[in-house]
Amino acid sequence: MKPYESAHSQDEAHGSIKSYTLGFLFSLVLTVISIAIVTSGGLEGTKKAVVLMVAAVLQLIVQLFFFMHLREEKKPHYKLITFVLALVILLLIVVGSMWIMLFNVVAS
Repeated sequence: MKPYESAHSQDEAHGSIKSYTLGFLFSLVLTVISIAIVTSGGLEGTKKAVVLMVAAVLQLIVQLFFFMHLREEKKPHYKLITFVLALVILLLIVVGSMWIMLFNVVAS
């Protein structure tokens, strides 16, 4: 690669000011919702945990689509395939760990 060439090709799509602004606003709203739920004390126990997990998943989706440009990828979808594999591995580790911890709590 020549020194004056960019690491990104000219054909590669990047977000517009509008998409970055929307992504920032969605992230900000989801963050404020999470902070409000934690500090207000309106929800307790399982309801609080479920709402916070949903907000976290929505935050992940916003980050992937608006800032990581996951939807704008040309074929083949290497980023998407890699992300799905990483997500499967992460879910296996987290769900497996929770299952083991729950089984040990119930068994003892």
